[in-house]
Amino acid sequence: MFSTYLKLVVTAVIWGGTWVAARHAVQEVAPLAVAVWRFFFAAASLLLIVAWRYGRLPAVNRRELLLVIGLGASGIFVYNLFFLYGMQHIAAGRGALVVAITPVITLLAAAWLLREGMNVQKAAGSALAFFGCLTVIGRGDPLAPFVGRIGTGELLILGCALMWSIYTLIGRLGTQSLAQRNLGALVMTAYASCAGFAMLLVTALLIDPAGLAPRYAASDWAAILFLGLLGTTLGFTWFSAAVQKIGAQRASIFINLVPVAAVLQGALLLGERLDLSALAGGALVIGGVLLIQRPAMKEIAA
Repeated sequence: MFSTYLKLVVTAVIWGGTWVAARHAVQEVAPLAVAVWRFFFAAASLLLIVAWRYGRLPAVNRRELLLVIGLGASGIFVYNLFFLYGMQHIAAGRGALVVAITPVITLLAAAWLLREGMNVQKAAGSALAFFGCLTVIGRGDPLAPFVGRIGTGELLILGCALMWSIYTLIGRLGTQSLAQRNLGALVMTAYASCAGFAMLLVTALLIDPAGLAPRYAASDWAAILFLGLLGTTLGFTWFSAAVQKIGAQRASIFINLVPVAAVLQGALLLGERLDLSALAGGALVIGGVLLIQRPAMKEIAA
């Protein structure tokens, strides 16, 4: 059990580092090219892991194929366009604090679309987190987004949160289907990465094929490999394994460490300094999400 929790902490640190790696990479390499190469390495390595674990690449039926396409389109293709283009305009730490609102968006969407329960504690946590997110986006003024004072980077990263919520909801359907055939979520993640990679590659070939030429600096390749092999392959493999061992609710609590890790690594590696409003707003977001996750936290403590 200790090793599972340790891997979740390391995964959170790695995912925090993806914000720093992305911020560095897109300063020199076109965001679309970064996304293509990231998922070239991620998809290839995930397929190898699936083939090794199952002795083959499991076939999917028509319904599962549609789910794979939906996952690839939302959580890989569109998410990474928002993410990497957004990182051209926003600091790594600030971006991670904005996207920390994702669990709340997912909760509200599930309550609305899937009729999942909503109680006073979840509602209070959601309100607190949204207020914190608005504080970060508005740079101290929670009302600023409502009057159009929102930066391009913040807007794109909000798009990330929305896309990941859609990816999560689609993934629940896919996980249920695979569970009936004793296949783990890793299979769906690998196939979704392949679908997303194909979409990214086609888009890049249509828009800027020259940008894919691998004439990048060593530090840019290091950032891309970090995003693909550590941020995606290792991170998702460890997280999926943790979900199978301790459950999704308890594993997801550790995701709250990601923005903290991103802020610290952004300050250490990129020299970023976030203002007090960003830190205070980020604390409110994390506090609200923890309030929502309080029952699962009690299970861990027990």
